[in-house]
Amino acid sequence: MSGFRSIFLAFYIIVLTALSGFTQTKKLEQEARSAMLTATRFMVEKVSVNGGYVAHYLPDFSRRWGELEGFKTQVWVQDPGTVSMGNVFLDAYKATGDEYYYQAAEKVASALIWGQLPEGGWNYMIDFAGDRSLKHWYNTIGKNAWGFEEYYYYYGTSTFDDSNTSGPASFLLRLYLQKMDSKYKPALDKAIQLIIDSQYPLGGWPQRFPLKDNHPKNGKEDYSAYYTFNDEVISGNIDFLIQCYINLGEERFLDPIRRGMNFYLITQQGNPQGGWGQQYNMDLQVAHARSYEPPALMPGFTNTHVLLLMKYYQLTGDRKFLARIPDAIEWLESCRLPAEKSLGGTRTHATFIEIGTNKGLYAHRKGTGVKDGHYWWDYDDNNLLAHYGGKTNINIQFLKDEYQRVNALSAEEATRNSPLKAGMIKDGTLPQTQFPATSSSGLVPDDTIVSGIIKALDKDRWLVKHIQISRPYSVLPDGSEMNTAKLSDENGKGIVDSSEQQYISTREYEKNMGLLIRYLRK
Repeated sequence: MSGFRSIFLAFYIIVLTALSGFTQTKKLEQEARSAMLTATRFMVEKVSVNGGYVAHYLPDFSRRWGELEGFKTQVWVQDPGTVSMGNVFLDAYKATGDEYYYQAAEKVASALIWGQLPEGGWNYMIDFAGDRSLKHWYNTIGKNAWGFEEYYYYYGTSTFDDSNTSGPASFLLRLYLQKMDSKYKPALDKAIQLIIDSQYPLGGWPQRFPLKDNHPKNGKEDYSAYYTFNDEVISGNIDFLIQCYINLGEERFLDPIRRGMNFYLITQQGNPQGGWGQQYNMDLQVAHARSYEPPALMPGFTNTHVLLLMKYYQLTGDRKFLARIPDAIEWLESCRLPAEKSLGGTRTHATFIEIGTNKGLYAHRKGTGVKDGHYWWDYDDNNLLAHYGGKTNINIQFLKDEYQRVNALSAEEATRNSPLKAGMIKDGTLPQTQFPATSSSGLVPDDTIVSGIIKALDKDRWLVKHIQISRPYSVLPDGSEMNTAKLSDENGKGIVDSSEQQYISTREYEKNMGLLIRYLRK
């Protein structure tokens, strides 16, 4: 009997322990839900401007900035900002079912639709005070932001840079599919049509559309009409059109998708330098962009494009996308940095490689602002430009291994799960319900991390210190305008605020919400 009692007691303790753990987990989940909703209400009701956001704010909202200082009437489209906040809201809605998050996402959509340009895309920011206020921003803050040359001129056109059009369009697609609410379809259709209409016949896209070439700089052509790979211009538009094809089911998307993929083949350079540049002029020559971006081949883009070509083979089953990958890998092998220039083995290549010579080109700068500042490039790898990176690291062995794996796949094997392949979805699962699974991915945090995030909530907000801050527009007594770029040293290395000043940060909110969302989904 004593043995039975011992067994029963042990079982009873196990059950109590399990129940206690279950109760504690449920309690922490409720606390996480409460913290998420509290922080979100603050962002939506206290921080946003007409549903839009920038990256950082002073707690009293006297200053705010995205990539640069912003007016109180402005919101930033690019991440971290309005689009990324909207995606977090939809993630939270998917994880909790709380309609407040869906309503917050709708407010984001309202801001984006207000700021959608007549042709269907978006600029970097939206100014709810209108065109006059935005032009004033460009004539003060934008034109004096040394190094941020994409803000020097007011184009009044849509940009594909940094997913500033494919990002909002993808968010509107996601919101439309969430409840099939037709009120979002016109703005979505307008963005889709822009992306289709702005594609060049050869398959690439410009940085901006409608096309303009009225802002040459330092004797060089305006590069905004060039075929542009930089900052996911072409790949971002292709990915968006693929999502449209999957979820809207219209055959008209297939031709621009295929032409976009083919453009990677057209622009690969001939041997022995079988790589890619980041932009090309109308003669398909590798071209310059900003003052620190020479017309050069780029190992980093070549690495990315090789991986994309393998992806495109798995989407299409067409082996032409694999045909010249060995040439690209061979070129990457040929332009490796010598050991003494590899920064202790941490870098493999120069960021820019000169066409013809295979020598590394290195960008530098000196000065204090737009008026006296100067960029140049040469063969000297000392005092490298810090805000761009003069050297990079490429895992060539990974490329080789991945190429061998994908190359061994038959076309049928490669395209087994391709969304571009004609076929019936046998289990009847609607693709609309699967897009996207979530934009919040990563490791699931443990209870300790979750408790720390909840405790870090300062009443109703998460605050952050020691970040890189912007410079406000200012004029010296002699009438000269000061540099408005973010704080940095002469080489462009960012300087963070070392004081104890706290800031409201959409990036911090998004990070913490992502962790809590993953915790609830576990």
